[in-house]
Amino acid sequence: MTVGRTDVHFESAGVTLRGWLYSPPDAGTPSPAVVLCTGFAGTQDTPSIVAAAEAFARAGIAALSFDYRSFSRSDGEPRQLVSIEGQRADITAALRFLKGRDDIDADRIALWGTSLGGGHVVTVAADEPRVAAVVSQIPFNGFPRRVEGRPASANRRLLWAMTRDALRARLGRPPLYIPAVGGAGELAVMASSEASQTIRGLQSETWQNRTAPRALFEMMRYKPGAVAGRVRMPLLVCVGGRDKESPEASASELGEKAPLGRVLRYDVAHFDFYEPEVREKVLGDQVRFLDSVLLTAERTP
Repeated sequence: MTVGRTDVHFESAGVTLRGWLYSPPDAGTPSPAVVLCTGFAGTQDTPSIVAAAEAFARAGIAALSFDYRSFSRSDGEPRQLVSIEGQRADITAALRFLKGRDDIDADRIALWGTSLGGGHVVTVAADEPRVAAVVSQIPFNGFPRRVEGRPASANRRLLWAMTRDALRARLGRPPLYIPAVGGAGELAVMASSEASQTIRGLQSETWQNRTAPRALFEMMRYKPGAVAGRVRMPLLVCVGGRDKESPEASASELGEKAPLGRVLRYDVAHFDFYEPEVREKVLGDQVRFLDSVLLTAERTP
C-alpha cells in the first residue's frame, strides 16, 4: 500500500516548525491521526520515526511527524538546544495544526512519543483532555540515580560540560556542544556500548550527533510521572526490561498511575527499540492499540 507524504509547516510561539503529514492509502475524510514526537535531539527523518509514521498510515491513521524548534529543518536559535517547555509547546502546536484541518477528525487525534518524547506526550496529554489516546515508548521519567556501566568520572565530566555551557548561556554566548550519543566512558549525554552501536540507526540527512548540555539542568527537574495520574484517555506504555536509559520500573510508573494506563514489557535494551526487528514487533502492538481506540468504534455498526 502506498502512503502519501506531504510537506507541512505550522507556527509555535512565533517559531516555524516543519514536518511531514503521512496520509492513509484510502483515507476517508475526516480521518483519525497521530502526532509523532521524537526523542532527545532526534529528528523526524531518522529511520525509526519514518517507519512508525508509515506503519500508522498503512493502518488507516494519518501521521504527523515534525522537528522541534532548533532542530533539523525547523527554525529556532540556538541550534541543537533541547527545551522541555519549548518542545511541549511545539507538540501542542502540532495538535492545534491537525485540529484545524478539514481532512482530520479533531476528536480522534492521538499522541505517540519515544524516549524524551515519550515523557512529553504524557505531560501534554495531562493538560489536553481532547487527545483520544497516547502511546509512550521507553519514556523519560527523570534521570536514573545511576546509569549502569557509566563510571563516576564520566558523570563528573558531563556535569562540568553542563555547568560551562549554562554559564555561556547566561553570558549570551553560543552553546558549547557535546555529542548526544557516545560510547561507554565518553563525554556524551547518552554514553554506553549499546548507544554507540545504535548511532547507525539514527543516521539521516539532518540528524546531528551534538547537543547543548545546558538543557540537562532543565531535564533534571522534569518528572512526567508526577502528572501521569491526570491522563484520562487510554495510555499504552512500552518499556524495555534491559533499558539502562529509561529503566523499566521508572518508565512503567507512567502507565501504572494513569487510570486507563497499560504497560507492555519487552526483554530488550533502550536502543533496541530502534532496531528493525524489535521495532516491527513493537509497532505491531502499538498499531493494534490505536486501532482499538481510533478505528474500531468507527467500524462498529
